[in-house]
Amino acid sequence: MDAPFLVAGLGNPGAEYAQTRHNVGFQVVECLARRWGCAWEESRRLRARMARAVYGEQRGWLCEPLTYMNLSGEAVGAALDYYQVPLTRLLVIVDDADLPLGVLRLRPEGSSGGHHGLESIQNRLGSTAFARLRVGIGRQTAQPRELVGHVLSRFGPEEKGLADKAVERAACQVECWLAAGVQAAMNQFNGPVERPLNQENAE
Repeated sequence: MDAPFLVAGLGNPGAEYAQTRHNVGFQVVECLARRWGCAWEESRRLRARMARAVYGEQRGWLCEPLTYMNLSGEAVGAALDYYQVPLTRLLVIVDDADLPLGVLRLRPEGSSGGHHGLESIQNRLGSTAFARLRVGIGRQTAQPRELVGHVLSRFGPEEKGLADKAVERAACQVECWLAAGVQAAMNQFNGPVERPLNQENAE
């Protein structure tokens, strides 16, 4: 049997951050939990919401760190250790303000690209060798202070439809990653969500 997988969606806990751009990672793992019929439980030990997950022959966990974005590595690292998940079976989902709204970019490894959540995980694990899926949320300004306000804002009415499509497509990409591997998931799903899918669901 394959080693367990861990799909971690990053965000900030609390009602004030729900549905903000910075919480797209949460939205994707919550979409997966609905598809797969998973139940969430809060783990004080791991400082995260965890859901036991089954997809086909694959078994593992969905994770929402409750440490706030900049300390995501504490929860993700603890979950990897506790469930003995190898780095090759870890996928981290984050928002990306440098990608246009609705664009997906999966990579098998790489730098944090300035994303504090990824940076925290890489520092905790001492490695960049894990898959990460970036979901574009768009950028309105290059000014750092205004960027913080942007990522903590909610999608406007004119953006919501595309943002929802991106979340659904990102969930499909995660399923493809599990079923066929990172290269196949990159080839099929990377790019704008408006591009026609070759198939409705990657299974």
